[in-house]
Amino acid sequence: MATGYLYHEIFGWHDTGSNAGLFGADPAAGLQPYMHLENAETKRRIHELIVVSGLIDRLERVRPRHASEEEILKVHTRDHLERIQAESRWPKGGDAGDGFSPFGKGGYEIAALAAGGVITMVEAVVSGDVTNGYALVRPPGHHAVAGSGMGFCVFGNLAIAARHARDVLGVRRIAVVDWDVHHGNGTQSFFYGDPDVLTISLHQDNCFPPDSGALTERGDGAGFGYALNVPLPPGTGDGGYLYAMDRVVAPALQRFRPDLILVASGFDGSAMDPLARQLLTSEGYRTMTRRLMEVAEDLCGGRIAMSHEGGYNPVYVPFCGLAVIETLAGAEPFADPFLPVVSGMAGQDLQPHQKALVDEVAALVGDISGGPAA
Repeated sequence: MATGYLYHEIFGWHDTGSNAGLFGADPAAGLQPYMHLENAETKRRIHELIVVSGLIDRLERVRPRHASEEEILKVHTRDHLERIQAESRWPKGGDAGDGFSPFGKGGYEIAALAAGGVITMVEAVVSGDVTNGYALVRPPGHHAVAGSGMGFCVFGNLAIAARHARDVLGVRRIAVVDWDVHHGNGTQSFFYGDPDVLTISLHQDNCFPPDSGALTERGDGAGFGYALNVPLPPGTGDGGYLYAMDRVVAPALQRFRPDLILVASGFDGSAMDPLARQLLTSEGYRTMTRRLMEVAEDLCGGRIAMSHEGGYNPVYVPFCGLAVIETLAGAEPFADPFLPVVSGMAGQDLQPHQKALVDEVAALVGDISGGPAA
């Protein structure tokens, strides 16, 4: 089993500037300059831990390329593309579209490389050059909608790659599993009426975007039933997430029978993240990956391509990312020194209110029509 790995140092050069966490510095409002929460550290430190742990020797490096304008326009409007290009030439760059997703000069080229990087990883998986793979890209993508970037995302990386897989690579049925702690609203929006793309988002209830990701968001028209949202209560730990994998994600995939599984892989659901209140550990991410691989092996020859999304604690996120990529590669675990701390936090076991929510979503899985038998 070969596992692909994609990273380029220039992703760390995506410049989100000097900010007070989320907002621009403003002395009159008491907002002292610091750094933007979406900065290079978590991604750079994931990569360096992959190297230092020795895992890099088990991975097949995949080289990214820039997504073309034509590929980006498969999901985005021309107005959005041209605005990002224009602001990318400004001396201090611009904003992805929501007012708190800044990028520096040259940001368009880096965002296009992130989108193209996910495309090349999907190509490697579909062609069989690798069985599965992880694209450690930046900026992230799952919040971007057709006409705007949002939530630190410039372009919809995974959605662009999914369209490429269908239009160019001939992949018919694609499932997108999003375990970033924030709702995968952008990816969902691109395929909301499409019965050949199943989107499943496990996220903290009403965390971001506001009023997005309710279990009542289920798709439109022919795509009704092919959007599944699991809005987990704050404080959900490994037990709740694994219950959702077993009761919702695996059964939904088994009914849908995808030809390819894509994963929006965010680590902001981890127990130390500043932008959410979930309790996942590296072992939780490892087990979610293992269970997804078991389903993929049965349904689509193990074909999984993951695209990196969020995760904002530079100390703990690298161990979560390492756990996922180790599992994809079948490598022996490198010890997580934080695991005794985070695994001992109260709330790791499945709670009754979490079970009730997951069971409510599980009742909707039956509306998914299956593809051809494997």
